[in-house]
Amino acid sequence: MVDPESSDKSHSRKPHSWEPNAAVSFPDWSRVLQSCPLPFTTKEKHRRAILGFLRKCKVLKCPATVTGAKNYFQDLQKQGHPVAEATEGLRWFFTRARLQSGPTAPSPMTAGGVGRDRMLPSVAATDLGESDWEQALIREMRKRGFLWRTEQTYRAWAQRFARFVAPTGVRAASGPEVEQFLSDLAVRNRSSASTQKQALNALVFLFHEALRIDLGDLSGFKRAEPSRRVPVVLTRDECRKLFEQLEGTARLMAQLAYGAGLRVTELVRLRVQDLDLSRRTVLIRAGKGDKDRPAPLPVMLLTPLADQLERLRKLHADDRAADVCGVWLPEGLARKFRGAAPESSAGKDWIWQWLFPSRELSADPQSGILRRHHVQDATFQRAVKAAGELAGIDKRVTPHVLRHSFATHLLEAGTDIRTVQDLLGHESVETTQIYTHVMQKPGLGVRSPLDS
Repeated sequence: MVDPESSDKSHSRKPHSWEPNAAVSFPDWSRVLQSCPLPFTTKEKHRRAILGFLRKCKVLKCPATVTGAKNYFQDLQKQGHPVAEATEGLRWFFTRARLQSGPTAPSPMTAGGVGRDRMLPSVAATDLGESDWEQALIREMRKRGFLWRTEQTYRAWAQRFARFVAPTGVRAASGPEVEQFLSDLAVRNRSSASTQKQALNALVFLFHEALRIDLGDLSGFKRAEPSRRVPVVLTRDECRKLFEQLEGTARLMAQLAYGAGLRVTELVRLRVQDLDLSRRTVLIRAGKGDKDRPAPLPVMLLTPLADQLERLRKLHADDRAADVCGVWLPEGLARKFRGAAPESSAGKDWIWQWLFPSRELSADPQSGILRRHHVQDATFQRAVKAAGELAGIDKRVTPHVLRHSFATHLLEAGTDIRTVQDLLGHESVETTQIYTHVMQKPGLGVRSPLDS
């Protein structure tokens, strides 16, 4: 058996050593693996091996360690599974993790200078794809200014399609192969209609816009059955009980999500300049569909939000004293400010700071620079779920349920549905009408015959 602790001779730099029981943090391993100059089949084997190991760590609720990898290999052997592929994949994982956190990686105390910022190459600049079709896709998306998350989504669907048609190349594929792939999503994978539509959009963009290949009529694939789920909605009393089980920043975030009807991504991406306490409004920038919209600030949150800003001023001052790199800015703004004043960084200005920042610094997934990011979506979701259980609420409680409750409670109070549509940022009023199915309408509801 090959020890994952052994060095990888394919790298010229010697990675620093770790203790066998030292926890390894390598959250962007998938992106790094994707950009590695390895054969496609090797990448797939590595990906499966790493996912299997990390799932095991999650089940056991233990960190990823070299010792844990050895135990994982032993479990595979006992179950009669081959360990060669797992060994090679985890060897790559631990070796690259060492390199990512090695002596050349920026530290919290040195990553903030503008000179340091220019020295670090952008992940987006170096990750240009491996195959010619992927490179063409990336070029076309960046020419059109796609968001980073959209770029990653489209690339993921294109790579999944490439695996589906392998060993036939993507450029050799045509409309029938695309229809087979989409039908497979609906029939074998039982994907939702929205997932299938996302895959269709990605592949149409790949072939039509990036590769200039006409797919012809794509009406022959099996379409996933559209579903219309009734949203989970909390009563006002359940909302109160939920908030009582939260404290500190988590409670403020939950109250703001409910009080302004925010999506979780909109909530965590709020910046200082988005709050207008005097006008009691919050501006959601680049929401779903890349649209801006104002939302009302609850009066009862004005004082807690003012206190939050005061705490952030101290954190901001500490980061500036430590010369931490400025927060992430949209790519166009970052280029604009850097070009206008190379000696400064707009990301360090007070107004651009995250309203709900993370406690720890982390590597930017797009540039690799160590900076302060906003609190992670998953962190807040776990807090809300745990609070729902403690409150004894017999419903599936998530941050999005707070948004559902915001809309439903407004409609129950007599707010016009068009106004609710604008507050939620829905493109169509039909989307907002789903909340009318869960409204409590005293005097208008049908009476059960059992009550008669």
